[in-house]
Amino acid sequence: MARDIIATDKAPQAIGPYSQAVRAAGLLFISGQIPLDPTTMELVSMGFRAQAHQAFRNLQAIAETAGANFDDCVKLMVYLTDLDNFLVLNEVMADYLTSPFPARAVVEVAGLPRSALLEIDAILTDPSTGT
Repeated sequence: MARDIIATDKAPQAIGPYSQAVRAAGLLFISGQIPLDPTTMELVSMGFRAQAHQAFRNLQAIAETAGANFDDCVKLMVYLTDLDNFLVLNEVMADYLTSPFPARAVVEVAGLPRSALLEIDAILTDPSTGT
């Protein structure tokens, strides 16, 4: 199966042995994004709302580099270090996603890289395939 690696300097560079995104089988798989500023590679804030916005901006930058947008999103996986942030997550998501909404899972985890408060990965349909 052919795979196309997607990379952009408008989102944080990978902090391990993985790609920002991979296009394969008519889908775009975006690796988990934590709220790092792509220029400084530092967390944007200690506040959850600001971190959530940055994580979505990082996902958006990668999607746009691949010629996609959030309308192409079919699945989000969200990892939170505190489920008490669930309602704020929903509020932030409403700034980026519109109906029909993608499928989503939200789980609480013990910790995330760089002590981030959340991480989000996404699966999008690949608009370049015309399907």
